Amino acid sequence: MRRFLAPPPQGPLASRERPRFSVVIAAYQVAGLVGAAIESALSQTVAPLEIVVCDDGSTDGTADAVAAFGERVTYLRRQHGGEGAAKNTGVRAASGEFVAILDADDLYLPERLEALGELAVARPDLDILVTDAYLEVGGERIRRCYEASWPFATDDQRLAIVQRNFVLGHAAVRRSSLIEAGGFDEELQFATDWDLWARLILSGSRAGLVDEPLALYRVRPGSLSSQRVRMRAGQVAVLERIVARPDLSGAEAAAAAAALARERRELVVAQAREALRDGRPDARRRALAVALGSSQGIGSRVKGLAAAIVPGAAGAILRSRGSEATAGVLLGPPARDSWARRIARRDLRG
Repeated sequence: MRRFLAPPPQGPLASRERPRFSVVIAAYQVAGLVGAAIESALSQTVAPLEIVVCDDGSTDGTADAVAAFGERVTYLRRQHGGEGAAKNTGVRAASGEFVAILDADDLYLPERLEALGELAVARPDLDILVTDAYLEVGGERIRRCYEASWPFATDDQRLAIVQRNFVLGHAAVRRSSLIEAGGFDEELQFATDWDLWARLILSGSRAGLVDEPLALYRVRPGSLSSQRVRMRAGQVAVLERIVARPDLSGAEAAAAAAALARERRELVVAQAREALRDGRPDARRRALAVALGSSQGIGSRVKGLAAAIVPGAAGAILRSRGSEATAGVLLGPPARDSWARRIARRDLRG
């Protein structure tokens, strides 16, 4: 029997039939990856109602890779507008009661939709359904995504979602609720998932988890290091929106403010890392911002001061050590497993 995690029901639950799931894939410049994602959706033990791929203006052969599947896939193409816009286009074209999001570089394991359907039948009150997944960094399977340091929240999901994004981006969402919430925010380029889950949960939706790893969440370290600053900036933008909401309780407002302060601190560090690594003229100033930041930890301030004194040397270390240094030069060099886990945890927040 599968193990489900969710907040307790708020009242009696009516019996219901298994809902149908539409799989929606947003694709951009993923000619070498999208075929495997589609195959994983087609190989489900319980078939999806449909698979909708929205190509966000790719120029690399993504269209040909999708065309190889013929009528088994609904292919849409739009001008490049970003991940949120592509997902919204796919959601609008879908017809299932739930839309299951699948990033083009990730994979579903065969029983994923079957398990999500079982959760939907057991808990028809839930609008957001997710399973655990295996985290794969650079082709190596590292761990399950949910663990003690990054648990799925059940007790107070409103409070949890303003502190961190505890919902994996692979979630299946009730289509009517998603559309009523306005879909993914197309102005955000990063942290679009967190923004949507926060709006849904703060408006009354609740989420449930099938506590089994039934997908592969794949991370490419090179792309992460190059996008770290924009990821952090996106998380800051989401938290700024949450903090501004008038419907937060006192505890929720305080938790959101603390999370915003944390993300702003980490954004300053990420900006310094990037400037040092790239040898930019503002590298010394960015490192000093870390050193003089009263909210930074003492370790980060000391390392920031050292980097400000010799920015060229600090940048050379970053460039020579690559992705591992990106995760640790200003915070202390982590062990290999610790580095992979840090990359994973930071990526999952978005």
